Amino acid sequence: MGIVRVSTSVSLDGFSSGPDVSEQDPMGVGGERLHRWLFPDADGAAPGAEDAAVSADLFARTGAVVVGRRTYDIGVGLWGDTPFPVPTFVVTHREHEPRPMTSATFTFVTDGVASAVAQAVAAAGDRDVLVMGGAETVRQAIGAGVVDEVTLNLVPVLLHRGARLLDVGGDQHTELVRTGVVATDEATHLTFRVVR
Repeated sequence: MGIVRVSTSVSLDGFSSGPDVSEQDPMGVGGERLHRWLFPDADGAAPGAEDAAVSADLFARTGAVVVGRRTYDIGVGLWGDTPFPVPTFVVTHREHEPRPMTSATFTFVTDGVASAVAQAVAAAGDRDVLVMGGAETVRQAIGAGVVDEVTLNLVPVLLHRGARLLDVGGDQHTELVRTGVVATDEATHLTFRVVR
């Protein structure tokens, strides 16, 4: 059986997107810099071998994905499919019929992130569930205690504004144990196991 993991890019000052997220700037103003380690640059230069290996591992392990509604609304047109070629569960307050795509289906879950994760676990089989796309969804999943592993792809940039990733709030305390570090010029990929 797989695990439930978060893997997201974050600026050195803690933002997972820049300010003013829109269809024109889906990662917010300046936020596209957070994914330079993952995608070819404007000149077509591919990511380095170590970054590519981190990406390949993420794709190989992922059997289902959980995203927030805002990420879906902004991303679906850009992706033209599910963000990974696996079932994707959208945490939302608005009911919506499942949306089949080329690779898999978007399923809309209205009873919270824990329910979305549980459905994703059932769909993923022996592969991992990836909670991604949207600081709020990531915070809710961590707060609900359903995340087993967190990978922060720490990018050497200061965005100064945007959506802070880990402002979980409340009285909870989440202990983590570092299990991996891969350092490249574009990002430092830090992996942590969540202590239960």
